[in-house]
Parts: sequence; structure tokens; C-alpha cells
Amino acid sequence: MTDSRRAERAHAELAESASELKESAVLQTDSADRRSQLAADRTIFAAERTYAAWVRTGLSALVAGVGAKALLENVVDPRLAGATASLLILFSAFCFMAGVWRELDPGAPPPMPDVRRLPPALLIGINGSLALTALAALVGIWVVPG
Repeated sequence: MTDSRRAERAHAELAESASELKESAVLQTDSADRRSQLAADRTIFAAERTYAAWVRTGLSALVAGVGAKALLENVVDPRLAGATASLLILFSAFCFMAGVWRELDPGAPPPMPDVRRLPPALLIGINGSLALTALAALVGIWVVPG
């Protein structure tokens, strides 16, 4: 094989290798972009799970407060039963407000997510009505005779 033939062959192999490297770089960039996008989606879903946990905790505290008033009223001093119920109900109202706050201000926004966030008006409306329900229950345990 002559030197010019070897040089042509080496040049062709080098061009082919460069082409493969370029394709590989494009695939890696696409893969990294997709991973970033999926990570952004996971961040939004994690924020929604946190919101749901706040609401669940608030509902549980609300039910526990109403139940504590009903169950403890004839067992302990009625003021202690009312104070226990009030503390649980106030904690439930805090949970409802904290859930909205954490969902609306989760920190730095994730780059380019595929999924949409929950509408803020929906969160404020639902959790606002839950907080009002908690405050109504608080008034109810002190005003309504047991």
C-alpha cells in the first residue's frame, strides 16, 4: 500500500470518527436536557405531594380537635378539653395556610418542566375554605353548649 493510499485511508477513518463523535455529543446533550426536564417535573410533583401532606395533616388535626372536645368533655375539666380541642383546631388552620404558602413559594423554579403547577386560585380557594371551616369549628366548641 502506498503512502498516499494510507494517508487517504487515515483521513477517511478520521473523518468517520469525527462524525461519530459529533453524533455522540448531540445525543449526550439531548439526554442531559431530557434528564433536566424530568428532574424539573419531579420537583413539581414533590411540591404537590408536600401540599397534599399539609392538607392531610390539617384535616386530621381538625377531626382530632372536634373529637377531643366530644370525648374529653365528661372525662376532664371542660376547659382543658376545650383548650386541647382549640390547640388542635388552630394547628389545622396553620396547616392549611402553610400548605398554600409552601406550594406558592417552593423556592427556585425548576427549569423547563413538562407539567403544569396547580392554579394558585384553586389552592387559595380550597385551603381558605378549609381554614374558615376550622375557625367555625373553633367557635363552635366554645359557643355551642356541650
